[in-house]
Amino acid sequence: MTTNQTHNLGPLQQIPHGEGRVFQVAANEIVVFHDRSGEVYATQPKCPHANGPLADGLMGRGTIVCPLHERTYDLTSGHSTNAECSIRVYPVKLNERAEIILSLHE
Repeated sequence: MTTNQTHNLGPLQQIPHGEGRVFQVAANEIVVFHDRSGEVYATQPKCPHANGPLADGLMGRGTIVCPLHERTYDLTSGHSTNAECSIRVYPVKLNERAEIILSLHE
C-alpha cells in the first residue's frame, strides 16, 4: 500500500536563491531548488546519465543543467530538453511560514 506523506524540511531561507540543497527525507535523498523568483522545486539528487550531482548544477528559468555533461532538465516535469533521459520530481510547496513542505509516496 502506497501512502502520501508530507515532510517539513524547514525554512526556505536556508537555500540561497538560484541554488539547490540535498536533504535526507525518510530513506531518500532529495534536492530542493530555490530559484531567483522564489519558486521551489524538488528532484532526485543525481543525473541519470552519469550520476552528476544536480544540486551543483546551473539553475535558471525552471531548469537545472547537470554539471558533468550539460544535460538540461525541466524542474516541473523532470523531462530533459536535450537528452533522452528524465529525472524524478517531487511535489513541493511553501507553507504560510515559508517552510518547505515535500510530499513523498512511501
